[in-house]
Amino acid sequence: MKLSKAQYDEIAQFLGHVQPTRQSLRKLKEKFPSQSQSTLLSIFSQEYQKQIKRTHAKHHTAEAVETYYQRYLNGVMKNAAAPVLLELANEVDFAPSLMARIVLERFLQEREQAIPSKTLINSMLRDPSQIPDGVLANQVYQCTVNDCCYGPLVDCIKHAIGHEHEVLLREMLLEKNLSFIGMHCSREAHHFLSTSETQFSSLFCFA
Repeated sequence: MKLSKAQYDEIAQFLGHVQPTRQSLRKLKEKFPSQSQSTLLSIFSQEYQKQIKRTHAKHHTAEAVETYYQRYLNGVMKNAAAPVLLELANEVDFAPSLMARIVLERFLQEREQAIPSKTLINSMLRDPSQIPDGVLANQVYQCTVNDCCYGPLVDCIKHAIGHEHEVLLREMLLEKNLSFIGMHCSREAHHFLSTSETQFSSLFCFA
């Protein structure tokens, strides 16, 4: 079904009044049953990322970081099993995975007395068992598995979808006997693409 701008705006307006959770996705489908799930998910992701980009800076001020960290410490002191970070992220309308990153970086900075590298943080977000604190590791895990649009789990899903797209496209080109080169070949041949091009095309076709 073709989506008009008015319909898009109606969906976007609805999303402005709900939390960015899987439960909200179900509500979205119930509210707009005529739209496909992939269409709604795409709009959901796009609008959510717009919101995160608009508010990203305010969540990374020194004051905000310290407030989040102290609230995390106080929360797990009362109940270490409660989803403290996840609930905090939802309360302040910020992506759970990004909230986990903020608190993890602050924790490591205090522990090591130095600013941790992005490589180390990314590694710990992908595998929370590397975090040298069991409670925080569990909190980070809860955030990453419950984040619909950000984090290592979402990145894996996007990568899998992209790979599936490339396989299907390759099969279509082979069936039509069209020549093409894959992304790995284009890199070896020094065909450089912009970010937007790599998102939409993983194969070059030559008629």
